[in-house]
Amino acid sequence: MLGFLVRLLPFWIREPLIILVGTVFGVRILFMALVDGEGWVPAVIGAVFLLGAALRVRVVVHALRARHRRAPATEAELEPVTPAPVIPASVTPAVRRPVEKKPNAFAQASFAIGLFAVIGGALWIEGKLPEDGTAATGASRPAACRLDEDEELPSAYRSTPGAVTGADLCRALNRTELPELLGTPAERSVYASGTDNTAPLTDRKVAQPEARVEFETYTVELSATYNKLTVAQYAKLTTYGDGRDARKLTVLGRPALLTSDHMMKIQFDLGSGEGASGPVEQGPLARTLTVAFDGKDRGGSYDLTVWSEAGLLPDDSALVDIAEAVLPRITRGARDQD
Repeated sequence: MLGFLVRLLPFWIREPLIILVGTVFGVRILFMALVDGEGWVPAVIGAVFLLGAALRVRVVVHALRARHRRAPATEAELEPVTPAPVIPASVTPAVRRPVEKKPNAFAQASFAIGLFAVIGGALWIEGKLPEDGTAATGASRPAACRLDEDEELPSAYRSTPGAVTGADLCRALNRTELPELLGTPAERSVYASGTDNTAPLTDRKVAQPEARVEFETYTVELSATYNKLTVAQYAKLTTYGDGRDARKLTVLGRPALLTSDHMMKIQFDLGSGEGASGPVEQGPLARTLTVAFDGKDRGGSYDLTVWSEAGLLPDDSALVDIAEAVLPRITRGARDQD
């Protein structure tokens, strides 16, 4: 359909248009191949676009030469013409027809080039703008939260007043300023999800929604546990284990606790032959900030956990900043709680 519409255009609009588009696309694709390292296939495609534009330039050059070329006058045209005798006769007045103006090739070509220069400039400006349209912050749009919308909400959520869902947590956590709070402002989230889980060993009677946002460097997980365990009780439990990295503090006027623990690493063989199933292994070290639901610490808490496959961890102040930015934004409403 587009090719048919292009063929309907006059020659002096169609050809400059094809030359401009072919040149822009060819240069852009070659740039992606040579600078961004996209491979040899885009390089070939870009070269084809530039070759097609060069051939069209040759066609336009030949057409311009043909218009300016004048055929030499013949000998018959140079001989004087003897006027024929005038024979009186009835003369019928000729009907004057309007003189057809030939299209100005230069004006058409200039119009086409100017039009597509404006379009190309608009596309270039659009590429420079932030993906979410916020020019002030310059932040890129985070990955959309993946939710289990088709699954029925566990009964533990309906029986727990004020319980939020994984969608609520993901909406609050997956924010454009999260990379800056982690100390990696150039990154953007590549994966985000929210799940409506229940706490283990509770017979699905304790709601424990979770949200996860992954970046190239860090992975951030936010969960809410609606049990009777207070942060003060949890701090006492850490003293029985390896609580050397545990640190008590106050976040948003609520009791909080910083702890460290290793993630679990499980490997499965799904029949691809690339790996083998094995026992649970020790994964990378993670840092967790546990914050009580309220200042009186009456039970239940939020857990904000950060880790990376490379074993890197941000400063504890980064976890506090994330908690202060995310926790006040957690609101119900992403899913019907009735």
